[in-house]
Amino acid sequence: MARRLSLEEGVDLYLDHLKVERGLSKNTLEAYGRDLARFTQFVAERGRADVDDVNTLDVTEFLLSLMDTLGARSRARTLVAVRQWCKHLVAERWLDADPAELIESPKTAKRLPGVLGEDAVSRLIAAPGDTPRGRRDAAMIELTYASGLRVSELVSLPVADVNLNAGYVRVTGKGQKTRLVPLGEAARDRIAKYLAEDRRPKDPAQRALFLTDRGGPMTRQGFWKLLKRYAVSAGVKLAGG
Repeated sequence: MARRLSLEEGVDLYLDHLKVERGLSKNTLEAYGRDLARFTQFVAERGRADVDDVNTLDVTEFLLSLMDTLGARSRARTLVAVRQWCKHLVAERWLDADPAELIESPKTAKRLPGVLGEDAVSRLIAAPGDTPRGRRDAAMIELTYASGLRVSELVSLPVADVNLNAGYVRVTGKGQKTRLVPLGEAARDRIAKYLAEDRRPKDPAQRALFLTDRGGPMTRQGFWKLLKRYAVSAGVKLAGG
């Protein structure tokens, strides 16, 4: 039976690799160590003992657990440490597959050009109001902002690729490349309410998550039109607006 590598051993081996083979500074090594200790403690509390116990859902839920305490940049840095660690374990044949490979890095509001800061985005999300259409629109804006989806990815997102229990969406982007994008609590809540109360497909076989008032799939042009309308009402200036 092949020897298994404990989480602690896996971190120690990787830090030794960074020190000896890559010559990283003491401060950088300590930063990697802190990030990996945070991750391994999280997965250990979920019953994982060895590196090959860790799965993609563990990584996703770890990122979600950081949303209340760390900003997007700090979460992205932590994910880099976890990703590099997993890649090293695959390269050294301690892992057959990389559990962090498909996980999307946390994004800021880059997908909504011209939006100035958290306050402006909060006003945009609040602008639609509490109606069936408003809840749909707020969910779309929340998902685009908080998770960094492109508009084309947003409007083509199938219901089947939304996993609210695990807290992520599976996104197929350019070149048919698939990635997993963690959802924040607010996005999960808005999407869940929209699915339960407001999504009314004209065709029961309709796959798209976000639908128009007529029950067909939302388009890129339709989304930008409503976004610009809400930007005006919220006093938010968008690029080109």
